[in-house]
Amino acid sequence: MRHEHEYKQNKHTVRNIVLIVILILLVSASTFAARKYYNIKHAIDSTYKSANIKKNRNASSEIQSKDPISILLMGTDTGALGRSYKGRTDTMMLITMNPNTDKTTITSIPRDTGITVPGYESESPSKINAAYAFGSAGTAIKAVQEMLNVPIDFYAVMNMGGMEKVINAVGGVKLVPDLSFTYGGYSFTKGKSVHMNGKKALQYSRMRYDDPKGDYGRQTRQREVIMAVMSKAGSISSLLNKNFLDSISAQMKTDLTFGDLTAIAQNYRGVRKTVSQTHLQGTGGTVNGQSMELMTKGELQRVTNMNRTNLGLEHATTGSISLSVSVVNDSSNSNVQHENIDAGN
Repeated sequence: MRHEHEYKQNKHTVRNIVLIVILILLVSASTFAARKYYNIKHAIDSTYKSANIKKNRNASSEIQSKDPISILLMGTDTGALGRSYKGRTDTMMLITMNPNTDKTTITSIPRDTGITVPGYESESPSKINAAYAFGSAGTAIKAVQEMLNVPIDFYAVMNMGGMEKVINAVGGVKLVPDLSFTYGGYSFTKGKSVHMNGKKALQYSRMRYDDPKGDYGRQTRQREVIMAVMSKAGSISSLLNKNFLDSISAQMKTDLTFGDLTAIAQNYRGVRKTVSQTHLQGTGGTVNGQSMELMTKGELQRVTNMNRTNLGLEHATTGSISLSVSVVNDSSNSNVQHENIDAGN
């Protein structure tokens, strides 16, 4: 199976992809009037939240030196479907940007990937989407780092209610489903182009149980929605108003500072030229009564190689916290099951 796809993006693509996914990541504030500059800075400042961990490298220095960087993007269930709890990471994407090769990579990480969560060994084995629920962004960063042996420089997390607002703000998106299904009160027909508002697009990107590809099909649809919003570059400038930015900033957090974002906007524009997408492909199995996706070392190494290469790092063996097929069993561990229920699995 071929996992990686190459895309030649139009003008402003990478700047817009992260603007849409985490709203204002690659917007160069210097290109806007003073009032809009203030609005953007105020919104970004209000979204800042430290990951409260020691990073593997000085990420801000990497930006200033125009070196390749990585960002872990996460979407949570909070704010969607009436949910108000902290939330698991319904979506995880690792993005690397290399200004030297003008290339960006996007790696989707299945939410059900089985791992031993760093710092929460007594509550493990667990799914990787529990890492954020257990210990917030810092734990999620550690989990991805230790699973792939790839340094994570920054994170950004946005709840699904925020994504719905973004889609509505750009006037919705037009998509052509590759399968027919009904979910969340909406019906989608294979091959039939349909315009979706934020709520409908959110439901389109959430369904997985009726998809023959399961969560992997859902990951594809999530990326489809992101790409569709990206393409509406002409609508982006209209989002830069105080009311919209303030409403969105309450639904996202990142440890990228305003200075980091401005430097990225100025120094990483070339990475829009080529965007490569992939996902971790696992095998379904049952571990301590839980259904999980189990990754082979070969698959983990493939994704490790892809990301480390784009970061300009030397080859290294992949991480060691992912569960392998050999741990599959039907034994019960009530403590693990209880903790995972609390985490929202």
